[in-house]
Parts: sequence; C-alpha cells; structure tokens
Amino acid sequence: MMIGLLLGACSTLRADYVKQPSKALPPATATLSGRYIRAAVKQHIDESGFRLLTLSNNALMSRVVLADHAQHSIDLQYYIFNNDATGRLVAQRLLAAADRGVRVRLLLDDISATSAIDMLDALDAHPNIEVRLFNPFHTRKPSFLSKTTQFLLDAHRLNRRMHNKSYIVDGNVAIVGGRNIGDAYFDAGSDTNFRDLDLIAIGPVVKDASHAFDEYWNCDAAYPVEAFRGKHASHYDLVQLRVDLHRDARAFAQTDYAQAILDKLPNGPSGDRPGAWFWGPAVLVADQPEKIDANEAGTRALRIGPQIKAMTDQAQQDVLVISPYFIPGDNGTRYLTGLATRGVAVKVLTNSLASTDEAAVHAGYSRYRRALLEGGVQLYELRPASGVEQPATAKGTSSGVSLHAKAIVVDGQQVFIGSMNMDPRSKLLNTEMGIIVDCPALALAVTNFFDTAIQPTSAYHVTLTAPHGGRMQWQASKNGKLVIYHRDPEASTKRRLEVDLLRFMPIEGML
Repeated sequence: MMIGLLLGACSTLRADYVKQPSKALPPATATLSGRYIRAAVKQHIDESGFRLLTLSNNALMSRVVLADHAQHSIDLQYYIFNNDATGRLVAQRLLAAADRGVRVRLLLDDISATSAIDMLDALDAHPNIEVRLFNPFHTRKPSFLSKTTQFLLDAHRLNRRMHNKSYIVDGNVAIVGGRNIGDAYFDAGSDTNFRDLDLIAIGPVVKDASHAFDEYWNCDAAYPVEAFRGKHASHYDLVQLRVDLHRDARAFAQTDYAQAILDKLPNGPSGDRPGAWFWGPAVLVADQPEKIDANEAGTRALRIGPQIKAMTDQAQQDVLVISPYFIPGDNGTRYLTGLATRGVAVKVLTNSLASTDEAAVHAGYSRYRRALLEGGVQLYELRPASGVEQPATAKGTSSGVSLHAKAIVVDGQQVFIGSMNMDPRSKLLNTEMGIIVDCPALALAVTNFFDTAIQPTSAYHVTLTAPHGGRMQWQASKNGKLVIYHRDPEASTKRRLEVDLLRFMPIEGML
C-alpha cells in the first residue's frame, strides 16, 4: 500500500482517463493495391502470401511506400520507435498519410518512448492520428532517476513489456517480424547495425494481425498520450513538427544511405507491387496482452510458446534456430539436446560476446553452451563485423553488426518469423508475436539467410576439442585461412570480466 501511495503522489498518469475503443477498418478493396491483392489472394484459397525482407534498406522503404500508398488506415505496433533519422522519416510519411485522410493508430511500448514523446504528442494532435502507450510509467517524461525509482517500486508491472512488431496498411498488407523503427534496424546507424528479418504478408493472416492489434489497442494497459496530466501539443506544435519533419526528410534524401537505396532498388521496394510471393497456410500467433498481469503459472494459455513448440515437436530432420538473445535454460537445453539425440540436426545462430548488445544475456547463454554442445547441438555466433563491406549509412559507415532476427525453420517446411527470442523474458515477461507459415520455398529462403550468416567470414562455429570434457573453441576464417580461438573472440578484457561477474548474479529470470 505504501508503494501505491508513493507512486500515486508523483503520478501524472490519469488512471480514470476514458479512452474510446476502436477497431480495424474493413480491408480497402477499391484501391489499386487492394484490387491487386484481392485478385492474387483469390488464386490461393486459404493461403497467405509473403515476401521476406532481409535487406534493411528494403525493409525501410517498404514501410515508406506502404504508407505512401495507404488510402484508409495504418496501424503500427512497436516496442521501439526512435526519434532519429529513419524514425522521423516514417513519422513524416505517417503524417502525410493522415493529411490525405488516412486514419493512423500508433501503439508503442512506453519503455523507450521518452526520447520521442514530444514528436508523438504532436502527431497525436492531428485529428486522424492517435497515439497510445503500452504499460506506461507514471510520468510522461520521466528522468533517468525517476524512471529507475518507479521501476524499483513497481518492478512486477514495469518489467513486463510489449515486444510485438506489426505494421498494417488498409487491412490488406502487413509487415510482421523483428525490426523496430530506428536507424540501427535499417542499416542507417553510425555505430552497430542489426541483422534482421521481416515478412510482408497479404491474405487471411492480415485479418488476424488486425484482430491482434485491436486486442492490444483496446486493452487496459494501453493509454492514450493525452491520459497524462499537463500541457499537450497544440495545432501550432503540429504545424512546426510538419515543417521540421519535411526538412529532415529532405536532408535524409541527400545522404549516401538514400543514394545506396536508389542504386540497389532501381524499381522501388518490394512493399506493394505485383511480383512473386511465397504462398502457404499461415497462422498469426500473438500473446494476449493480459500476459503482463499474470503470474508464471497463469501465462501458458496467454502465450505463443506452446504453439511454436508444437511446430518444433514435429521435427524429423532438422531445426534451425535464429535467436539474438538465446538463453534456453535447463528445460530448453534438455529439449534441444533431446531433439539431437533422436537424430534431428539442431543448429542455432545467436550473437557472440563481441556482437551482442546485452552482456547480461550472453552471461545467461554461456551457462548452457557446453551442455548444448555435448548434447549434439551445433552453435554459431555472429561475428561483430563480417568479411564483407559494411553498409553505407546516413552518417557514414557502420562499425559492426549485431543479430536481431528471430526465426525457426523445421524440416525445410515450416517457418516462424516474429519478435520472440528463446529466452525467459520472451517466454514469461514480454508479450510477443509472429507468423508460422507452412511453405517450403519460404523455408528455403530463410535457410539461405541462415547458411549465409554462419559462413566462417560472418560467424564463429563453436565446437569442443573432444565430444565430452573437451575445451570449447571458436572457428572462423580470416584472410581466407582458418583461425581458432580458445575464448570468446574479439571481446575486450573488460567485457569478459563483466560477463564473468554477471554469471554469478541471480538475474536469469529477468533476461
């Protein structure tokens, strides 16, 4: 009770704020893209169509083009929407769509919204745009000290975040996958950039994505930005934002990054135009938003983990796992090694210590490496910089790469792509979503992504010098020659010591 009083005393969030429920608009069938998509879907009864977004600049421009083509509605749900070059570019296209009369609903997790809150507040001032924050802090723009204090006093709630990622346009097309909105997710960052995967989807699965969005949009944990007391953006703030975003978009168009997009994609992005699709039966899986309020025993019926496990249970030949944050735990380790024992080839791609952006996660993962290897699981860890030229960015050239894609392929037939890592946080704390597709051609495309990523120029192959009791070693290629390391490669002494310390801390359940 004392905690509640303390939080209430400093809160500017109105718990009694009355929000208006809304639902996804019916699919737009009279538009040019709507007619094309409807005709394509009619040729594939009970199947959905997909395009795989592996190139980061294509992933960005697909979102931009879809916003530019929108006629009726855009619904976005993201864990992170940064106030940086690409975030402001997407915001500018959303604002332009709203000016044309398109209804825009933007649902963001509040954990990273502070830096963009003024921009989001100004967007919300547009009559066709509404912004809501999921599971927000008690104050609109908490300082670091305030945020830390609130987190300590209300950790059970605030430690549970909305990690979902979807982008739905006109009820006809959706982008679902691992990317947030921000420079690092589109190869536009000046530091480390993320390797990621998204799916562009058309067909029945889009309706399911819209339904999942509505569930979150209307849930008790989603608060309109206007639910915070105090001054909010006015019409004049919106006018100024429109000017600023237009200026920033023009500046962004002059960058090397924008020129690289034109060079690589002379015919435009694969976001919304006729062409090849991967077709197959698909299921959208999404945790229920109530998962953030449930205890561990009560979350099973609210989460997607059992549905994904049902897919991997069917494996007869091989299972490929891509998970940047990979902490299988005792149960997961037994499960994966059990698959290997019955003859299933299990291969896992995750981050190395040198490429991860979360040392604590690597500390959790490292506890299970030996048991996984001794049990027959093949481990690959992404190198911080591949043997190929780094991407041109808005600010120059990126210094390295980090894995962010989340995908599973089973027997070259079934594929999961989404937001879920194989770690305790994704399983029990965060809400997650993704798509399971039965399509050998799409499975092959993701397998090719995996096989390219695990090449010795791009990843370390972690092995044992002997099947049991041997030393761990990391194999890679340098200047065309095999190199072998006997401890986590290319990581600083400081980072190794940090991981050694974190391994002794009882924090795995929060990772």
